[in-house]
Amino acid sequence: MQSLNKNQMLRIMERYGNDPQQLIAVLLDIQAASGKFCVEQHWAELTSEVLGVPLSKIYDVLTFYSMFKTEPHGEFIIEICRSTPCWFACQNEEGCHGTQEVVRWFEDAAGIKIGETTADGKLSILYTSCVGMCDIGPVAKIGDDVFGSLNEEKAKTLVKHCLTGNRYELRALCQN
Repeated sequence: MQSLNKNQMLRIMERYGNDPQQLIAVLLDIQAASGKFCVEQHWAELTSEVLGVPLSKIYDVLTFYSMFKTEPHGEFIIEICRSTPCWFACQNEEGCHGTQEVVRWFEDAAGIKIGETTADGKLSILYTSCVGMCDIGPVAKIGDDVFGSLNEEKAKTLVKHCLTGNRYELRALCQN
């Protein structure tokens, strides 16, 4: 995927009539077009200038909403829930594991640590807060899709589908 340039940025904002009321939509489009799956500082500054929105407000939006990233991330982001129910899920039951073990499975399958991105830019692994699916915890979220009742095999399969870009197979494993 190629990187965003200034003309593309300006066209994105023009599509929304350079309307500051459309800030979230503009930032989502910028992030999608960035090639790095984030809104970098120079693009936030240009958005501030063109839309007439203070840079502090732009960063308020970028840091408040979990869908925004300000640092480069992978095309697929596996977000592993670290809320208390997932963290301690089934600790005393056979065949059921909490967040720490789930993280290790994803790290081993992807060859990266939590907070990192694969060298090919396909996959990042991050923590997230509660996604409201405690009944099937521990869970991981990829995009808008939630995957629960995780085990080592399922973690490996999810990573494989992310690395190969197989959205159809990923979606088939979704539980929401």
